[in-house]
Amino acid sequence: MPLASAATSLDGGLYTWITGLAERTPATLDTGVRVWSDFGLGLFALLMLAAWWRSRSSAPARAAMALCAPLVVVAAYAVNDVLKIAVHEQRPCQTLHAVTLESCPPLGDWSFPSNHAAIAAAAAVALVLTDRRLGAIAIPAALLMAASRVWIGVHYPHDALTGLATGALVGWPLTVAARRCAPAVERLRDSRLRPLVAAR
Repeated sequence: MPLASAATSLDGGLYTWITGLAERTPATLDTGVRVWSDFGLGLFALLMLAAWWRSRSSAPARAAMALCAPLVVVAAYAVNDVLKIAVHEQRPCQTLHAVTLESCPPLGDWSFPSNHAAIAAAAAVALVLTDRRLGAIAIPAALLMAASRVWIGVHYPHDALTGLATGALVGWPLTVAARRCAPAVERLRDSRLRPLVAAR
């Protein structure tokens, strides 16, 4: 079965139902979803910045995880992008020609998995392991990011779910491994760079 047909048969019906619902939804809600989908990743950057700031007064291992969180997100994005290049799944708005809130990306801008979902999930996992309070914000935000990508019509549901899984599966072990950088944080706390890793 061709890849486009396989993707469509997997959850194409659910995709068209969701995009149809979005078309019938009040414009104010659709605008909010579209803005979140396009710019919501900025929230995760702010949460990681907050995690770093809060970690300055905590144990070196926690500070190390906070400092490594952006690198964890970059790694998750890279792995997800390799999957995109390997699979070559066309966007559902190209295959199904659905009416969508967002302009359909051009041919060759692959759909599977969702980079937005992978980035959000990796950031959320890193934040949960580093700072549970911030993680409690990041987890639902990541789920909303994944859902928004389907709502605006640029991804199948399975693209969003796989992106979440990829981000989480890459983010979890890398964030745990970042604890090994605790000795480096301790050395920084005894150097001129102390204000970056210590509150006092």
